[in-house]
Amino acid sequence: MNAEPNFSAQRRLLIGGAALGLISALTGCSTETPVNLSGLTVQDLNGQPVDLSNLLGKPTAITFWATTCPGCVEEIPHMIALYDKFSAKGVNVVGMAMSYDALNQLKAMVSEKKIPYTVLQDKTGAAAAAFGPVRLTPTFFVLDAKGNIRYQKIGPFDTARVDQLLTSLTSS
Repeated sequence: MNAEPNFSAQRRLLIGGAALGLISALTGCSTETPVNLSGLTVQDLNGQPVDLSNLLGKPTAITFWATTCPGCVEEIPHMIALYDKFSAKGVNVVGMAMSYDALNQLKAMVSEKKIPYTVLQDKTGAAAAAFGPVRLTPTFFVLDAKGNIRYQKIGPFDTARVDQLLTSLTSS
């Protein structure tokens, strides 16, 4: 007798696990997953290399975004508000542009929107890979001073929750 295996239970588990992962990402899960920033280099708006391990030692709010993404552009005022409130308390606030954004587009957006926080470009995609990988924009993260992901969210982030988390990370 040649019985075929029943994959329906395995399929349901896989689909359920994938759905749970997606729901966690979309709702802004809190984790303590480390991101290996060691040796991870991106570039600034002048094309100069920036070592992301320089972010360690301070909490960081970082969003992966693109100039062509409407949700990303809508997020800019919220990022500016984070910068205004937390940069003096030592929080790194970073906009990490995706590899497909040209430097001239990024410079134009920074100028047009008067972006005060650090904007970098992930030219090789290495930063997006290290953070997940990040495939959708905007994708927002809060890292603690050790580089652990304390919050992540695909789409608009929960401003009240992020404010509360950054307050707790800067009051120690």
